[in-house]
Amino acid sequence: MSLTEAYLSLSAIMFGIGTLGVLLRKNTIVIFMCIELMLNAVNLSFVTLSREYGQVDGQVYVFFVMAVAAAEASVGLAIIMTVFRNFYSIETEDVHDLQG
Repeated sequence: MSLTEAYLSLSAIMFGIGTLGVLLRKNTIVIFMCIELMLNAVNLSFVTLSREYGQVDGQVYVFFVMAVAAAEASVGLAIIMTVFRNFYSIETEDVHDLQG
């Protein structure tokens, strides 16, 4: 197994763990952490393939993904804090209370 295959396998495993976490967990904070794990898995594959093909395009995309992840984290945490202030819970099952 080459180094590129090892990094891509690690990226796939990280993405799979993140996907399972999003689908199976009920805590909103854990779901956001799993989404961040999935974004980091994509970043790892971008950097790996960028190095494999000798281009910097993948590394440039990583900066865009990091910017989106930072914006997602700040907006998501603000929403979670607002929901917690109103309902004293961050479980996803309690979201049905938000419907009019």
